Amino acid sequence: MPWLEVSLSVARAALPAAEEVLESLGALSVTLLDDADEPVLEPGPGSTPLWPVVRVVGLFEYAADRVAIVERLQQLAAAERPDCLEWREVGDADWERAWMDRFQPMRFGRRLWVVPSGMAIPPGPGQVELRLDPGLAFGTGTHPTTALCLAWLDAHDMNDRRVIDYGCGSGILGIAAALLGAARVDCVDNDPQALESTAANAARNAIGERVHCWPPERFDGGPADVLLANILAGPLVDLAPRLIRYVEPGGRIVLSGLLEEQADEVAAAYRPACELTASATQDGWARLDMQRIPQEAARLPPTATT
Repeated sequence: MPWLEVSLSVARAALPAAEEVLESLGALSVTLLDDADEPVLEPGPGSTPLWPVVRVVGLFEYAADRVAIVERLQQLAAAERPDCLEWREVGDADWERAWMDRFQPMRFGRRLWVVPSGMAIPPGPGQVELRLDPGLAFGTGTHPTTALCLAWLDAHDMNDRRVIDYGCGSGILGIAAALLGAARVDCVDNDPQALESTAANAARNAIGERVHCWPPERFDGGPADVLLANILAGPLVDLAPRLIRYVEPGGRIVLSGLLEEQADEVAAAYRPACELTASATQDGWARLDMQRIPQEAARLPPTATT
């Protein structure tokens, strides 16, 4: 069965919006190229450059509504050439080969690996393997924001923790948390395909009984020890009151999907209920490590000075 690719050029600042639009329209994958067509389909962690102008390519089912796609993409305010959309038919063999030629086992931190089918990792003590192939939902570990979150998970104790993966995509973060010892993981996404992919990936990794999938309107948001949200800066700001409530006092909130220059705005949306404990960046993208302040301490008035 053939597939359809649509591509357009956007300014770096418009890249998150372009990716969000393509995902909302049903894109099966998003590929980034520079405006001179240097591909960045499946780079390893730390190797995704951010050019001033990026060529964004979305892969769609052949029967996708081209008119609706064009109308939405032409509305991107920062598109460099919104009237210059290009379409291309892609065959099954080309699509599969393009993914698998570049999708290799990747290590995040000291012990966590993301491994595609039919591949093996070097032997070593204490290694944790997350089996995941490219699929219909986003999140294979190759984007810097996903890599930053996976590295955080590898560096922290997940044993017996309750974890929320908000905006789960393929479920890669929630599944990683479960493989690292989390007792319960709630994966939340407004895309039914993402929830389906998450459930399938969890079952494949033999931790399906600990991973629970929810659309936002059905999620009760019980107190969690850790919440991870790898989405966009705008939703992170808008959802701040809700996400804070999902985490118990003293719990951790890990935010990503934002550019470095958006970090201050996002962090401010979580104060004073949370404090920023650390941050990390990779290729222009940022991760914010926050901790919910215990309710008693949050209510204390400022200390008087003499």
